[in-house]
Amino acid sequence: MLPQPERQPPNKVKIFVSVKTKAKGEKIEPIEPGRFRVSVNVPPEGGKANRQVIRVVAKYFKVPASRVQILSGTTSKTKLLEIQ
Repeated sequence: MLPQPERQPPNKVKIFVSVKTKAKGEKIEPIEPGRFRVSVNVPPEGGKANRQVIRVVAKYFKVPASRVQILSGTTSKTKLLEIQ
């Protein structure tokens, strides 16, 4: 039997992001459905890059930053985010 996909309330979306830190500018690019590449211009120290990733993703999806959270990968370049 195949595993069932995780059920999500209709107003939540999970995406994977690959992060590039210390980039020249900030941008987000779709790679494939549900996967994005995010560039931020801050170093990965003290959670600065994670906070900036949340801001960039929130702006792209036109939601407040408080509605974006990192579910896994806080210390990795690949992260799983949930957007409400």
